[in-house]
Amino acid sequence: MNDKHEFIEDPRYKQCNKEAIYGIILGLVNMAWWYIFGYGLGSKPVDEYNYILGFPSWFFMSSILGAVVFTILTFVMVDRLFQDMSLEKMTEEEAEEYIKASTKGGR
Repeated sequence: MNDKHEFIEDPRYKQCNKEAIYGIILGLVNMAWWYIFGYGLGSKPVDEYNYILGFPSWFFMSSILGAVVFTILTFVMVDRLFQDMSLEKMTEEEAEEYIKASTKGGR
């Protein structure tokens, strides 16, 4: 086989896969939060509801507070775990430099 046509996987795929997994995990945790508060606190009879700022506690915790918490978590996750990278085609030399920089602990 000719080495000139050998497939070289873009090293940025590894980071992109990590970022996709982070996003999926955050989405699943958000769904669990909503489900636990929505059905956990909301399964009581209406007479027994507690209210926060005029909203039933199950609604406030699942929909209002959850939206605020997970919006903040999204910003934190993008700031700390995601990497800014070019989407342009990489040359072999750039790929080697990228791999060296990422193994040294660089962002």
